Amino acid sequence: MTDHSIYQNPLCTRYASKEMQRAFSDEKRFRLWRKLWIALAESEMELGLGIEPGQVAEMKKYADDIDYDLAESYEKEVRHDVMAHVKTFGAQAKSAMPIIHLGATSCFVNCNSEIIMMDEALDIVRRKLVNVMEKLKNFALKYKDLPTLGFTHLQPAQLTTVGKRATLWLQDLEMDYLDLADLKSHVKLRGVKGTTGTQASFLELFDGDEEKVKELERRVVRKMGYEKVYGVTGQTYPRKFDYNVLCVLSQIAQSAYKFSNDIRLLQNMKEIEEPFEKNQIGSSAMAYKRNPMRCERIGSLARYVLSLPANSAVTSSTQWLERTLDDSANRRIVNAQAFLAVDAILNIYMNVAENLVVYEKVIAKHIRAELPFMATENIMMECVKAGGNRQELHERIRVLSMEAGKKVKEEGGENDLLDRIRGDDMFKAVHDRLDEILDANKFIGRAPSQTAEFIRDEIDPILEANKECLGEKGDVRI
Repeated sequence: MTDHSIYQNPLCTRYASKEMQRAFSDEKRFRLWRKLWIALAESEMELGLGIEPGQVAEMKKYADDIDYDLAESYEKEVRHDVMAHVKTFGAQAKSAMPIIHLGATSCFVNCNSEIIMMDEALDIVRRKLVNVMEKLKNFALKYKDLPTLGFTHLQPAQLTTVGKRATLWLQDLEMDYLDLADLKSHVKLRGVKGTTGTQASFLELFDGDEEKVKELERRVVRKMGYEKVYGVTGQTYPRKFDYNVLCVLSQIAQSAYKFSNDIRLLQNMKEIEEPFEKNQIGSSAMAYKRNPMRCERIGSLARYVLSLPANSAVTSSTQWLERTLDDSANRRIVNAQAFLAVDAILNIYMNVAENLVVYEKVIAKHIRAELPFMATENIMMECVKAGGNRQELHERIRVLSMEAGKKVKEEGGENDLLDRIRGDDMFKAVHDRLDEILDANKFIGRAPSQTAEFIRDEIDPILEANKECLGEKGDVRI
């Protein structure tokens, strides 16, 4: 039951999925600690240290049976979370108490578990990212042929298509996916390095046998499901890894932010809307409103994520010599919350991308209002081909365009440029062809082909490689 008398983190209570919350839970963290201690003890036993199989077996028996109350009482006493859990584990696996954490420092469990947690959380992000990509792909293909006004400087520009515009959002996500995949391919554990990274304690345990120390690290890392390990460390893994992770999360947030702002602009134009539920209220005062709540939330959460890499950069920059502990409290907050926020962003992004509402008649209306101006060059060229004087035609169509623009801007009327051209004998050669010349589909260039080719060549291979992940639905919790 929620305790309403204390602060609750809204990332947990309102936004992020339970799945991502579990990825950074105490349960996840402390079970990984025990798994690491078991891997260490078992590997030390295999390499000849005086550890009995029964001790390892007892550790395995209690691997997932954590007495949190006892651990909390120990931590209040010793003011050290790792030692509190060593004592708690030893109180259960009594025969193993003398050899738990043998030769290790706190960062053996802290650093290795944190890397694993972030690595697995990146898998959740990747899965949701490709689901957003699939939904945008479907939208882009559905509307690849639908002309719409392009906008540069937020001013009407040459036509594009609704689907082609969606490929711009999709391409941003493609770039994010590739960066995430590259990051994942370089994940390494800290390994078994000792207090300052020299492995001195393990070299002592194995009587100076360096090969056994190296083999110990290889075995522990493999038991944890990894192959790669940092060749050198101080007491911690390089904090630049955190920065690299947060940069990838920030890039995803940037892409989502761009999408959400574009939809908000289009919703203002009444061309495209995010989903709006039957009983949803847009405003407590203005009952008619359909505010773009989902996209606004994407932007709000994304703005927070965008701020976090700078924090992580400071942490990485201020690690003193082999380490300093002023990173600890900061990283507990920043790393987890970056993932929680991106998780929430992708959940909403999925929901919006899958349920976008396109108002084709409004889009066509906006094209009709602007296309006559954009078609003046085409009209002029057709008249020149029929024997007209290019310079005289240019001046005349300029005058008519200014008059039509004045009617729209100063009088609030409709764009009547076509009527003016129809009434002017200088343009008689095209009077019966204006509808043909102003066919919007003639102004979209290769937009439909570009959309299809881009999806076929760049997006489909990614979706095929992740086909087992597809089929998720976006969830807006509140």
